Amino acid sequence: MDITTHELKVERTARVLVRGDAKAARETWILLHGYAQRADELLEACTPLASSARVLVAPEALSRFYRRGSSGPIGASWMTREAREAEIADYLAYLDRVAAWSAQELAAPRSITVLGYSQGAATAWRWAALGATSIGRLITWGGGLPHDVELGAARAKLAKTRLEIVRGARDLYHSSDVLAQSVQRLASAGLHARVLEFEGAHELAPAVLEQLSRA
Repeated sequence: MDITTHELKVERTARVLVRGDAKAARETWILLHGYAQRADELLEACTPLASSARVLVAPEALSRFYRRGSSGPIGASWMTREAREAEIADYLAYLDRVAAWSAQELAAPRSITVLGYSQGAATAWRWAALGATSIGRLITWGGGLPHDVELGAARAKLAKTRLEIVRGARDLYHSSDVLAQSVQRLASAGLHARVLEFEGAHELAPAVLEQLSRA
């Protein structure tokens, strides 16, 4: 007998961590973690961003797994290559929901900066290009611009966003070639991104976070 595959929409319970007083803040930063991270780990690494003027919102990806075997530390992933189009659509809807929830339920400012680290960088690019949320500033760190993002179609939306790319000089996952390709693709679409490079590897550098918080 033939086997057929069907897609069924279901509800999920998401975990979103918040640091700061949303009502007192002047800006909202949404932080997207990397592969095998958790939201709390990224939030801890982004401590230099903490400020009374800023609320930090860290949604956790919906696919959790054991990092080693069947026990021990747990991480999360935004997507894999399996059913990738559906997973992208799901996390775009999820992140749009997070932004709306932050504004409505937390009374967080609608001035949104998104910082995506590693796998979260690709996630952030797709959200900025394809999501329904208006993003004022996009910072991608340790990850390139995904090849599936059609910049021609997304140009008008991304042109309203301040784009910044951060790379460690010794980052083996985000090579200088990948960075150059991202910058070239953006330039070909008439878009410009500020590039910040630091002496480090695939890591979040406190000094650079502090610099970004002041910019």
